[in-house]
Amino acid sequence: MSQPGIPASGGASTGLQAQNGAASASGSPYTNGPVQNALMSSQVSVSQGYNSQLPGSYPHLIPAKTLNPVSGQSNSGGSQTVSPLSNYQGPGQALYGPPVASHPVTPSLRSGPSPQMPLPTSQNPAATPMPSGSFLPGASVPSPSNWQYNYLSQTNHCPRVSSQSTMTGNTNLMSPQYVSSGDSSLQNNIIKSGITSNTNNGSMVVHNSYDEIEGGGFLATSQPTNKNPTMSRSVGYSYPSLPPGYQNTTPSTTGTGIPPSSLNYPSGPQAFTQTPLGANHLTASMSGLSLHPEGLRVINLLQERNMLPSTPLQPPVPNLHEDIQKLNCNPELFRCTLTSIPQTQALLNKAKLPLGLLLHPFKDLVQLPVVTSSTIVRCRSCRTYINPFVSFLDQRRWKCNLCYRVNDVPEEFMYNPLTRVYGEPHRRPEVQNATIEFMAPSEYMLRPPQPPVYLFVFDVSHNAVETGYLNSVCQSLLDNLDLLPGNTRTKIGFITFDSTIHFYSLQEGLSQPQMLIVSDIEDVFIPMPENLLVNLNESKELVQDLLKTLPQMFTKTLETQSALGPALQAAFKLMSPTGGRMSVFQTQLPTLGVGALKPREEPNQRSSAKEIHLTPSTDFYKKLALDCSGQQVAVDLFLLSGQYSDLASLGCISRYSAGSVYYYPSYHHQHNPVQVQKLQKELQRYLTRKIGFEAVMRIRCTKGLSIHTFHGNFFVRSTDLLSLPNVNPDAGYAVQMSVEESLTDTQLVSFQSALLYTSSKGERRIRVHTLCLPVVSTLNEVFLGADVQAISGLLANMAVDRSVTASLSDARDALVNAVIDSLSAYRSSALSNQQPGLMVPFSLRLFPLFVLALLKQKSFQTGTNARLDERIFAMCQVKNQPLVYLMLTTHPSLYRVDNLSDEGAISINDRTIPQPPILQLSVEKLSRDGAFLMDAGSVLMLWVGRNCGQNFLSQVLGVENYALIPQTMTDLPELDTPESARTIAFISWLREQRPFYPILYVIRDESPMKANFLQNMVEDRTESALSYYEFLLHIQQQVNK
Repeated sequence: MSQPGIPASGGASTGLQAQNGAASASGSPYTNGPVQNALMSSQVSVSQGYNSQLPGSYPHLIPAKTLNPVSGQSNSGGSQTVSPLSNYQGPGQALYGPPVASHPVTPSLRSGPSPQMPLPTSQNPAATPMPSGSFLPGASVPSPSNWQYNYLSQTNHCPRVSSQSTMTGNTNLMSPQYVSSGDSSLQNNIIKSGITSNTNNGSMVVHNSYDEIEGGGFLATSQPTNKNPTMSRSVGYSYPSLPPGYQNTTPSTTGTGIPPSSLNYPSGPQAFTQTPLGANHLTASMSGLSLHPEGLRVINLLQERNMLPSTPLQPPVPNLHEDIQKLNCNPELFRCTLTSIPQTQALLNKAKLPLGLLLHPFKDLVQLPVVTSSTIVRCRSCRTYINPFVSFLDQRRWKCNLCYRVNDVPEEFMYNPLTRVYGEPHRRPEVQNATIEFMAPSEYMLRPPQPPVYLFVFDVSHNAVETGYLNSVCQSLLDNLDLLPGNTRTKIGFITFDSTIHFYSLQEGLSQPQMLIVSDIEDVFIPMPENLLVNLNESKELVQDLLKTLPQMFTKTLETQSALGPALQAAFKLMSPTGGRMSVFQTQLPTLGVGALKPREEPNQRSSAKEIHLTPSTDFYKKLALDCSGQQVAVDLFLLSGQYSDLASLGCISRYSAGSVYYYPSYHHQHNPVQVQKLQKELQRYLTRKIGFEAVMRIRCTKGLSIHTFHGNFFVRSTDLLSLPNVNPDAGYAVQMSVEESLTDTQLVSFQSALLYTSSKGERRIRVHTLCLPVVSTLNEVFLGADVQAISGLLANMAVDRSVTASLSDARDALVNAVIDSLSAYRSSALSNQQPGLMVPFSLRLFPLFVLALLKQKSFQTGTNARLDERIFAMCQVKNQPLVYLMLTTHPSLYRVDNLSDEGAISINDRTIPQPPILQLSVEKLSRDGAFLMDAGSVLMLWVGRNCGQNFLSQVLGVENYALIPQTMTDLPELDTPESARTIAFISWLREQRPFYPILYVIRDESPMKANFLQNMVEDRTESALSYYEFLLHIQQQVNK
């Protein structure tokens, strides 16, 4: 029996320690070109244009219990609109409202740009003219009669299949409902109410067996068991509980592997010693008012513009009883735009705020409870994992918090391995932790777990050799070869290409690597496939030899062509049998063979919002990415280029395969040394971080709510299953939701994401996060619980999609209208006494500021200074970065650093880190006698005023006077002074909090970088954008119309 706090088996430790830092190689953090989303019109489902059946996927062994990964993102690369009614109605689209029907219908994720089922005009949001460019929060649309829902009334209409039976990919042809093979009790057959999702080419999506493994999506059935969702339960026992998922228990490996258990809201007799919380436990409506006096403050933004807090903005705390809230999921992992969920879609529509979730599901965690057990406890109907928010009716029965079915508690679950007590199922780790990881038994595997496979594909054309990148990359690989996540099965391989493709045989026994050249790029084949991907341990010396010689091999090359497409095809063929991670380094526009591209950027058109090319010029990269996804291959693209490379087209290879894009403009080993430093630091993280292979994710939510659009890098394999061939700890996802059925009888709703993956040690694991939020019935309470950062992050994702499907100007209009609509709704419906000015609820006091910051962000700004690839890269990052990094790049933090002191400092590992206040982004806050540090996420800028004190110049910068500050200073000297130590400690601390490496630029008044520094002063006027005050006046004028 494993110890309570310790993972059983060596694997568990990976659960922990990998969580923290080993890296997932899969890099998807900042990727993905523009993606489409529900913002867009129904065609938006950029998602996957291909039959989802995985090419050559393994025979599908779908055993009965299946994991249900849920991810916040769905669309294969960008966002995917689930429902054919996408919510975006043309320029005036309703950003957030999916179809609302009288019975819960889960809109199906559509893949591919064409809506499969045309709606009758009366129901077609797109047919209703809307004010141009607004993301209307949710038009309530009746569900069209031609949707295929099968609402099943029984739990299981599927034939029982023994857990050994192999089902080929065709399962879903049987009928729209999903078959989850296995015991009917485990079945959730109607995943997401059984909507079939058709790919855009009209062929049916094959429910990939992963679907069954994960167990299907939404409420599988209407439950006869307990129709009454009213939970007048005393919620959550007074267990001595640890804070959600971070408790100091080391990963709890419970001897009995139980699935996550839920937070109990017992209703009915309680046979255990749980103290019911009393009548006030859930009534959010009553308690909200007293709990948040500040939240109800009404603010006139024209008079109180300076609302930016001087410390980092914290997410709002849901208005829940403390016993439930202390078990809730950490907002860094799982966050909702509204911490109080509106009871009906009509109430949501009235508030004009988007409803959605932002997830960071594979984030590195310091502590993660890991459960090892043969039984994972899940709801028999909807397949939800037991979690802290379920209710125990007695010791032997628990009620699901998503579909309300009553389930039996399995015998093993009666024993608590932490306390070693029998008969306390409600105290097990699964019911005490909102974030938990299970070691998955064999039923959760379609094939034996794959080995870690890493393939590197290098551009070696003349242009590539000129940049000198191969030296850096090969050296980083040599330095980190022993740190690649993996085990004795790890495989590695290399391909280089120019106008031909070069393979490298690294067969054990060779005295040196052998190069094999394939010059027929029209019909690529793999020479000697068995010696090209080799076991790293067995061939390590040959690999090291190759990495040492590669940079010199092509120094004399005159080959200027680039056959990227054929090289990717070759790499795909090589990796198809196993899956793994492909890391591609490219320095120019591909010019030869399939996938060749032509320049499309016209510098004089950069500013015209209509003409820029945000969409791919070919579907080659998307199609290849979908093939890769089917074979469990993710592609990470490193673009190191000083010229236009059409990232809008190239980025598709990463977006739809769940990879990431890394972009280093103007990379050159001599002319741009800071980019070299950045690449080395980011490669070190990329190569060594934790990675999950052959992953799928699913998000479930309480009956009555539905998910309709996903954002991020992935492919949506069935209506709600995200295919993630690699998952990494730096990738974020977002989903849009709607209220499909009134939640009148419900006081709490829950959301659960489940991510099923193979660790680099070859273990199948399931990471589950569960979030619980209160339901409210008044507009004031909805506004009170608004999370302005999450709202801004979701709107940014929607706006990227809108830019791609409509135009940049449409997306900008929609962002502005989102502010106008919600503040108009507040003024007309929630404000008791009308007064002049721009009145906003306290929770939305920063909403206009954050939207203005988005309008000035590289993705959406107008003006000619944004290069097209840089804009596309910024859009990729919006889609693929966790919220915390997205907000920093959108609204940077400004600090005065020439007077740092230890007052208010924090101490980390014996280091004292100063905590200067955050300042508004306006030149009014600067002074010539100070030094100011701007943290813009991927870059740090230290502006030194002309009259800055001598003390700072000599003690921190190490120069005698202002004139001696070098023009290109990118490092601070380590001086033996307290001022230097404080400044360096602060900058190092900022850098440590993110997975990418921000370069530091020291800027003088006449420095060319000063323009970039001022560009980030969001509150000031620029040539093409309003100041914050002007923007507020514009908003006020529209709101008061």
